[in-house]
Amino acid sequence: MKGDLFSSRHMAQPAVAPGMTVENAKCLRYTVNGEMLARQGAMIAYRGRLQFERKGQGVGGMLKRAVTGEGLPLMAVRGEGEAWFAHEAQNCFIVEVEPGDEFTVNGRNVLCFDATLSYRIATVKGAGITGGGLFNSVFTGHGGLGLICEGNPLVIPVSPQYPVYVDTDAIVGWTAGLQTSLHRSQSIGSMLRGGSGEAVQLVLQGEGHVVVRPSEATPQKAGQH
Repeated sequence: MKGDLFSSRHMAQPAVAPGMTVENAKCLRYTVNGEMLARQGAMIAYRGRLQFERKGQGVGGMLKRAVTGEGLPLMAVRGEGEAWFAHEAQNCFIVEVEPGDEFTVNGRNVLCFDATLSYRIATVKGAGITGGGLFNSVFTGHGGLGLICEGNPLVIPVSPQYPVYVDTDAIVGWTAGLQTSLHRSQSIGSMLRGGSGEAVQLVLQGEGHVVVRPSEATPQKAGQH
């Protein structure tokens, strides 16, 4: 067969090492030798001797589902082989978490991760908000974390002199060492939200980085995650 479809640009490349790699902008490939975890329904292809097992509520947990109606069911992938993961053609990225690191991320942006990572559910300060998720998942340990994002994410440095204000629907995650609070800006609500209501931003202060996406969740899409 000939044609652009069968060019090297689209062809799956040979695995060079176990673990997670970016296959292309919309897909991650995981070379499994043991166990890894991924969001249910995100596997688009695999080869080799792999087994898939549901992991219940997973990231987001039963507490988050009970309070907000949201959650991210996970599956464990075990064995030896290769699996490819994607979700709604969103852009894919990898965060390498090292010992001592802590990365807080919205569950809707998690695609897959190493089984060597641990996660817990943390309440975002200012529990009165509903946009952006009431609870986020905090990853620690040592390993790779595969993320998805609608469009290319924007990573903004945060310093004590320059706190960052983020739309609660656009937040993806942030690094350790940042404190969160809510800021209500009634006077600019019509400019930020297209109406006359009160605008709410998540304020991040301290030393670190915050990741935001270049879009806001629509009610239809929010209900799908």
